[in-house]
Amino acid sequence: MDILLDLLNSRPLVNGEEQDALRDPAEGRRWAREHGGDGSLAELALLRETRDVLRDVVRGDSAPAALSPLLEGVHQVPEITSDGLRWTVRTPPHARLAVEAVLAWADAEERLPGRLRPCANDACRLFLLDRSRANRARWCSMAVCGNREKARRHYERTR
Repeated sequence: MDILLDLLNSRPLVNGEEQDALRDPAEGRRWAREHGGDGSLAELALLRETRDVLRDVVRGDSAPAALSPLLEGVHQVPEITSDGLRWTVRTPPHARLAVEAVLAWADAEERLPGRLRPCANDACRLFLLDRSRANRARWCSMAVCGNREKARRHYERTR
């Protein structure tokens, strides 16, 4: 799930200005390598595309079927190991991280339906995976976005 949130959150707004960890080839290469990729230009282009499609799907702006083209040429192969049956995903090397992100999204939808969501702060572009028991988390960070929203509401009430 880390790759999913890290990818979705790789394009935040910082002081109202967009930061994109995958835009600059050197910075993108570093990001991809930190996540187990090779940092090739093809990998970075596919990661940017995957991030944008996932963002739209999670926000509800696109149907999950929009992810289908990202999985073309991907196969699951069964392997017998000393521990039993294991399924291995086979994909072109430059697509591995993007495919892992899509598979993490599918896993989150299956195991934690409705818990992957955008931050409730309209000025924030980050996403969160709500693991709370009540499923009521609204902000990517209570210390940042949650605190700002509470301060804004308090100011409006006391004004």
